[in-house]
Amino acid sequence: MIHPSTIEEIKNRIDIVEVVGDFVTLKRSGSSYKALSPFTNEKTPSFYVVPSKGIFKDFSSGKGGDAITFVMEVDGLSYVEALKYLAGKYGIEIKEEEQSDEAQQAQNKRESLYIVLNFASEYFQRVLHTSDEGKSIGLSYFKERGFTEETIKKFELGYSKELWDGLLNEATQKGYNKELLAEAGLVIDKEGKNYDRFRSRVIFPIHNVSGKTIAFGGRKLSSTDKSAKYINSPETELYHKSKVLYGMFQGKNSIRKEDNCYLVEGYTDVISMHQAGIENVVASSGTALTEDQVKLIRRYTENVTVIFDGDQAGIKASMRGIDLLLEGDLNVKAVALPEGEDPDSYAKQLGASGFREYVGEEAQDIIRFKTKVLLDETGNDPVKKAGVIKDIVSSITKINDPVKRTVYIKECSDLLGIAESVLVAEQNKILIQNRRNKGRDEPPIQEEMPPFPMEQEDLIDKLDIGKIIEYQERESIRVLVNYGKSKIQTREMQDQNLIDYFLNEADEIQFTNETYRRIVDVFREKLNEGEVIDGEYLLNHDDEEIRKTVIDLSADKYEISENWSEKYKIHVPRETEFLRDVTYTNVLRLKFRIVQQLIQEETEKLKHATNEAEVDELLDDINELKMVSVEIAKILGNVLVG
Repeated sequence: MIHPSTIEEIKNRIDIVEVVGDFVTLKRSGSSYKALSPFTNEKTPSFYVVPSKGIFKDFSSGKGGDAITFVMEVDGLSYVEALKYLAGKYGIEIKEEEQSDEAQQAQNKRESLYIVLNFASEYFQRVLHTSDEGKSIGLSYFKERGFTEETIKKFELGYSKELWDGLLNEATQKGYNKELLAEAGLVIDKEGKNYDRFRSRVIFPIHNVSGKTIAFGGRKLSSTDKSAKYINSPETELYHKSKVLYGMFQGKNSIRKEDNCYLVEGYTDVISMHQAGIENVVASSGTALTEDQVKLIRRYTENVTVIFDGDQAGIKASMRGIDLLLEGDLNVKAVALPEGEDPDSYAKQLGASGFREYVGEEAQDIIRFKTKVLLDETGNDPVKKAGVIKDIVSSITKINDPVKRTVYIKECSDLLGIAESVLVAEQNKILIQNRRNKGRDEPPIQEEMPPFPMEQEDLIDKLDIGKIIEYQERESIRVLVNYGKSKIQTREMQDQNLIDYFLNEADEIQFTNETYRRIVDVFREKLNEGEVIDGEYLLNHDDEEIRKTVIDLSADKYEISENWSEKYKIHVPRETEFLRDVTYTNVLRLKFRIVQQLIQEETEKLKHATNEAEVDELLDDINELKMVSVEIAKILGNVLVG
């Protein structure tokens, strides 16, 4: 277990903008930063980082937290793994302390997999560089491919001997058990016999975006070997091939810098392009693109250039993943290399500048590219041409922007020699069908609270009063969490902590939301101990619901731009200028709604009263509550806020 002093040092050193910026492209938005969510396939940025509070909030998925939580969520790491990643990033030495056997066992599971995979990577590299077989076969192959020592080291390339148990024997001698090796995908257990999965192959380690080895790809070199040319690690707790792109760890910074991602097919394509000086490249590793891989690209750029080998059959087969890129709201271009060339060979031939120049001149938007490729195969066959038209229009419907769709429809009308109206009709037919299918799959829309306090009486019946009360509770707690340590001036012109003022005004209120109630209790308890706290203290609370709620209340999706105020010379009052009145008004509105709820409850009882005495008592209660309601309403009408 990591020592608390190390955890504290990590928290003090980390910069959340810097940490999150390693995984998504952030853009400044007032005093915060925003980006497209790395967790959902959204079209408009709703992911926010608030540096002043050290938190992130993703409004599309509901996730939020500090830099440690973000690393855990985005890379699927445990708490300890995230701390170790951040410690490595900031060069912090990790001090550990003893923990229970049960906790150690739970923590060790994933850590052990990472450790054994790292051991395997180092083993394969050592075999490549130091063994006679590794040098004569594996290293010779890489040299023939033109890979330099620097490139081989950069991608941690290796070799596995032509032995059934080369890795297995060395691993067991080092104390790794066979079950763990099998779970990591390194050893195959068949009918009680264990043997190396990657024997007699050159090895390509596969990394997660943080740089940890999570799997391997192996290529056979023997022409007499009847097994598959390439094999990959099986799915494990750490490796889900549908969520990984080869080269993303090595290329993510360049992808962000160039604001473009080259998408190729294989390991050697990525490696050769890197060696040629083109680093903004990833590979799907010969598998069909997935939605998760598209999301991964979109963390770093919205622009993708798909590079196809100069092979017509291969191009057509690879077209199937293009629609996913369009559905992911990416700007997609495509380029086909000359016949017989692939990114590996052509990058070596042209070098970085020549390759970029070729791609820049030849790349076309994906719809035009796809149309031309498919049309070349139809000849004069009207049936085939009709199929192509439907295929192209189907791809266009994957584009979410209606303006882009209109442009592509017009362009395809010219290319296909088909009236624009015909293509539009086909498009609308597909869109309508898609919406119907989507409607069947999606759950009914839940009613949401409005983003402002409701004051109109005629709306009370239309909305659940309980929801309105919870909204007012939220507003009251939001001010407490964000400004609890602030000083305010009372009406007697005396300075007072906002928390004191709040607790005094809300003393008689029983919050219906359990988490809000617990938050108020923590504020009260700490104040009784002589400590004034705010939301920052609660971000480290043991209660996960409290932490999540505080993050939600601390992150504001909207912020008035200072440039806007300066441009129009208009001073927009901010909440901090009226903290006393904001606090008072929120609590008063909450009381007002509670009284309204009591009136509703008593009125409902009146309908079921069985005798005159009960009716009189209920009417007296209702009249008294209405008088309280009127008095609160008068006060609310006189309070000036902002």
